[in-house]
Amino acid sequence: MAFTKAVDETLVPNAVREQSKIDGDLSTVRRVQVGDVAAFDQLILKYRERLYSIIYNLCSNREDAADLTQETFIKAFSSIKRFKAKSTFYTWLYRIAVNSTLSYLKRNRMRHFFSFETINEEVSSSEIVEALSIKVKSEKTALMNELQEKLNEALQKLSDKHRTVVVLYEIEGLSHQDISNVMECSVGTVRSRLHYAKQQLQAYLKDYLD
Repeated sequence: MAFTKAVDETLVPNAVREQSKIDGDLSTVRRVQVGDVAAFDQLILKYRERLYSIIYNLCSNREDAADLTQETFIKAFSSIKRFKAKSTFYTWLYRIAVNSTLSYLKRNRMRHFFSFETINEEVSSSEIVEALSIKVKSEKTALMNELQEKLNEALQKLSDKHRTVVVLYEIEGLSHQDISNVMECSVGTVRSRLHYAKQQLQAYLKDYLD
């Protein structure tokens, strides 16, 4: 996906620099909004792997994840002039990705997912990340492969919304506030969903972790 039209930098308001201290993408977004179509390629390069990771961890299908990632960028580009910087650009972009994916899953009644959660203090986050991230190195241990399978089975039993907060919090490392912006719910709801998801995963994996 390539965008090639350029625009004079002087068309971008100086005030954007101050706003960009909060949102590092804002100056690039403003360039796109005033006609620098090529600047959107910078956003694609920056976020395509992250979006693919989120979407893949929700739908567990590489081809679908690739299609939905492209769809997310197309939607973002077509509506970017409506972005008002009420939240950071990446939370706005993630919201498009999550909503598109959840709608797709609902339409297709897909219930196979791939994600992870820190189950308890005996299983470290670093081990879970190594086992379950789609970017893991090829030398994963047999134990981590087994844990991956068990977690995948357990996570299939969670609702889409509970699975989503796990993906955004544990894989992407988003704050509770950012997740609330992405999912358009309160911070308290995010925390309660994470707490519930952890309890459910602990219950599903009790025999394996004991």
